[in-house]
Amino acid sequence: MRRIGLLSDTHGWLDPRIRDHFAACDEIWHAGDIGTPEVTEELKRWKPLRAVYGNIDGPPLRQEFPEHLHFTVEGVRVWMTHIGGRPPRYTPPVLKALRTERPTLFICGHSHLCLVKFDPAVGTLYMNPGACGRHGWHQVRTLLRFTIDGTELKDLEVVELGTRSAVQ
Repeated sequence: MRRIGLLSDTHGWLDPRIRDHFAACDEIWHAGDIGTPEVTEELKRWKPLRAVYGNIDGPPLRQEFPEHLHFTVEGVRVWMTHIGGRPPRYTPPVLKALRTERPTLFICGHSHLCLVKFDPAVGTLYMNPGACGRHGWHQVRTLLRFTIDGTELKDLEVVELGTRSAVQ
């Protein structure tokens, strides 16, 4: 069993309270638009990190992290990328790949909108943790926590960190 902390769109700023929210997690996953290497260095001090780069990330982050990350945790096949669209409006290359690869869990960021939805058209659970940084059009900063237990995803929690303008 693995407890996962999922975030995206930090845009160079990491709310210090995230550490407490991820204290019981085994891994942290970042779905892109990291912003600065300092964000990932801090996350790595807390827990093992898996991350992808996003459209705002420069060469240092693009050299360290891939655009697409495919991996398996217990019995769950995961595909994480930053820009992928959302059900049913995926980007054309993502839709084609989802139909052939059929990951159990598809994760992306970019939209700044928190959404978790099973998509029966491609047989995949879609997760976007929203945005937890200070920049963007989101009103509330969010992240997700969930458990992978064998082939089951469970105990999903949406954590609201407050409004974008009310930064601690």
